This record gives sequence, structure tokens and C-alpha cells, in this order.
Amino acid sequence: MKPATSSARSKALISFLITASVILTAMLTASCGSGGNTPPPPKFSGSTWVAVSLSSTANDQVTAFDLTLQTLTLTSQSGNTVTLLGSQQPAEFMHLNGGIEPVITVSVPQGIYTSATATLGGAVFICLAQVPGGGVGIANYSLINQGPTVTLPAPITVTGSSMGLLLNMQVSNSAIFSSCWTNPAFEGFSMAPTFNLTPLTLSTSPTNSGNGKVSGLVATVASVGTTPSNLTLTIAGGPMGTRTLSASTNSATVFQGVSGASALSPGMFLNVDGAIQSDSSLLATRIAVEDSSAVNDSSGPVMFVDNVVPGFQLYGRSELGSLQTINGQSGIYFDIPYFDFSNAAFNISGQLSNLQNLPFVPSFDASNMVAGQNVDVTSANFILSGGVGTPANTITLVPQAVDGTVVASQRSGSFTDYTVSLASYDLFPTLAVQQGQTTLLSNPSQMEVYVDSNTQQLNATPLGVGSTFRFYGLVFNDNGTLRMDCAEIYDGVAFTAASNSNSQIRMQVGDVQTVRRQGPGAVQETIRTFTHSR
Repeated sequence: MKPATSSARSKALISFLITASVILTAMLTASCGSGGNTPPPPKFSGSTWVAVSLSSTANDQVTAFDLTLQTLTLTSQSGNTVTLLGSQQPAEFMHLNGGIEPVITVSVPQGIYTSATATLGGAVFICLAQVPGGGVGIANYSLINQGPTVTLPAPITVTGSSMGLLLNMQVSNSAIFSSCWTNPAFEGFSMAPTFNLTPLTLSTSPTNSGNGKVSGLVATVASVGTTPSNLTLTIAGGPMGTRTLSASTNSATVFQGVSGASALSPGMFLNVDGAIQSDSSLLATRIAVEDSSAVNDSSGPVMFVDNVVPGFQLYGRSELGSLQTINGQSGIYFDIPYFDFSNAAFNISGQLSNLQNLPFVPSFDASNMVAGQNVDVTSANFILSGGVGTPANTITLVPQAVDGTVVASQRSGSFTDYTVSLASYDLFPTLAVQQGQTTLLSNPSQMEVYVDSNTQQLNATPLGVGSTFRFYGLVFNDNGTLRMDCAEIYDGVAFTAASNSNSQIRMQVGDVQTVRRQGPGAVQETIRTFTHSR
């Protein structure tokens, strides 16, 4: 056989290269067609209805954080901006620790957005502390007209017919101080409102705040539509004002305290669970009315339970009604209301449905109400002077968020009982140890948290000893031991001490305020209050 010529070898090489190229092209085409690692870019066309909601992430060091959002804008990767919020919206964020509330729905051009900005009309945060020599100090720090920081942890893709966005306040980065009680006062305090903005999935049947469920919304009926199932609600935004919210009911809505939607009327105070809709309205899944005759509703932590007269003090984190103790005009002034509960009805929120399964007897009444518990109080009138407490019509134990570290766990019936250690600045070790109260806790820095199959676990960190979590549920005082029926679990927030200064913070130490209450035994309580200059 003759050896191949140079020309023949060249033709063979060319033929091989062509064949290899065809095979490689076919392989790449098959790979892309079978779901390769690089997905096709989304196709943008038109606009998307975007529902904006509010939330917060916080430990227990701050009792209230109020502000007024003036504007909120998004900027796309191409530099175009769109206004999400263009009118003032007051909000209180500490009652939203882990929860959500809808604000507004706007039409947003589809695209990829990489940054956001906001402006504020004003902000104030509150902390409570034991004061040397007795009493509780209430520190009020305000910031006026300083823009906050809004971070997008990842670019936000706006597409589809509708979607949600969540503006989540990072409270521990926003309220900076090492201790609520300092000498000199307010040393090392600063305020730097900080938010994360992320997509929020809105489910048609949400099970938790992570997919659009609103829990325990305190509201009053502003108006009833021509069809009773359509409502306009007023919700509290702290001392900065109120917001309005459209709501509706359907055949699946559970009513507690009233027969149904037709029994609702303007002025009634409601406690509402529901699903956020794409238009930022709320489809109510539960509506509770504790007191149809009330003119005022105050919701927040109990500060003091008197052991001589049937009375207690409440920090009204959220207040609604014709008379309020919070004035949010040029200055912020807090007058702690004192309630007479001698004729009050004590209730437990119907928000959780597994109370009968708990391995202890859940109870809430005048004998075991303890400072630090979250309650909702209704009254038919309001008294702020004259040494007389406002008569409370109803006092309802409502869920609250508690930040703590798991130190042990064990099975207890159908529940897992997690023993949780609370920080020293938590409201229970701060408030429940005051002398002169009905109940003093055995260990105010420890809580037993009961978790069962109904508990929504939204925590990314595995639930175990040594980790910190936020637990949301009903807290009971069981013969001196704190026990929680837990509804939701979130990742916790550790406290990091920091010291800073900010010239735009306007603070002033107010006068020591002595509150005298007349009653059997001539009881006197002293509250040392630090307030913003009026």
C-alpha cells in the first residue's frame, strides 16, 4: 500500500475537524435544551402591581419604635426610578417584630431593581429600664428629618402580574445604645434607621408572616360598605398617627365576640387575622370584638400590677379611639395610663387554637397578670387626672414576640418544651421584679416555650441549645413561671453594645414625674420619665 500523500492527509484532517465541530455543537445544544445552569433571562413587558408591607427584626431592648415614612423609591439597574410610596405613612415597628402589615400597592415597570432610598418625617424610639433607687425609667429618643438606609440584600426582579415587597426595619442597627439607663443621661445614644427591602411571596392561603399572613392586627372600623363584608379599617401608627386599610370577609371568616359581618359598625375595635391581597387589602380570616361599647383601645406591655388596689399601668404601644394618651404633634409626650380592673373581664386571645392541648393549664386573670405580658385593654371612658384610674372593660392577653437563647429542651406530651434564657433588658426581668406588685416571678429571666406541630418554624438556624431565636405566642404566668404557647419561631437577634453620637438627635431629660393613685392603703408609685422636650 502506498503511503498517503500530503494532500490526502490534509483532506482527512479537515473532514475530522468538521465532524468534531458538528458533534460539539450538538452536545452544547442538547445541554442547553435540557436545563443547563444558566436560565434564560426574564422577559419584561409592561408593569407589575407591587404590594408593599412592613415588618421588623429586633431583640427586646427597644419597647417602641415609631416613625413616619414620607417616600420610598426603587432604582433599576438601568438607572430608572419609581416611587413606591409618595405620601406620609406612620408606623410603629416593635409590635411588628416578625409580623407584617400591608401599606400600599403601586404599579411598577417590570425590570431588575438594584437600590432603594427613603425619607422620614420623624422618628422616635423608646426603652424601659430599672432606675437606681426604684421605679422604671422611660427613655425617649427622637430623630427628625434624617434619611434612613435601605438595603437590597439581592437585586429585586419585578415581573408577573403581581408580587409583594417587604420593608423590614433592622431595629438593633437603628437604635444604637449600650444601656437604657446611663449617667449622664443619653450618653452613647444614636439613631440610624436601617431597613432591608426584599420580595415577599403572597399566598392565597397564607400560614405565616413569611407568605402573607397578618396576625393580631389591632384596628377600629372606620366605615362599613354597602355590603357588610367590605370594611375600611383604621390601624394605629404609634404617636405619629394612623393609617387606613381596606378589608373584606367571606364565608370562611371566623367571628369571635360578634355574630358576623352584619354586626360590625363604625367605631368598633377589632383584633384581626387575615391574608394580604395583591391590592394590599386584607381578607380577614378571623375577627374578634372584645368590647362593642368601648371608646378607647390600648395595646402593649403591662408595666406594673398593684398589690393593694385593683389597678395596673400599661405602656400603650398601639392606641385607637377618641381619647389617647399619646400626642404626636411637635413633640412626643407619653403619659402612662393607669387602669382600674375591679370590674374588668379577663380574656385570652382566640388567635391560637391549641390551648386545650398544653401540658399546663393556661390561665389569665387578676391574680396572675404580670408586668411584661402583652395585653389589649378596652375602656368606655378615659381618665388622665384626679388620682383615679380609668375603668377597664376588658383585658385580653394577646401574643407577643420574645427574643431569647435556648438553654435546654425536653418532651412534654405532644409539645417540645424549650427552656429559654432572656436578656437582662427584656421587659420581664425589667418590670416583673418591682416591689408592690401582685405577682413576683420565680425566675423572670427564664421562660418555658412550648412548640408543637402547629408552630410555624420560620428560622433558618436549627432549633437547638445555644442558639438565639424570636418566639411569638401567648405568655402565661403559671404560679411564678413564664410559659409560652408558641405560634411562630424566627431567627433571633443578639444584642451588640455600641456607642455613637449624632448631632441631629434632640433629647432632653424631663422632670421626675411622681404619679399618685388614691385608693385603699394610699398607694403611691413613682415613675421617673425621660421625655423629648415639648
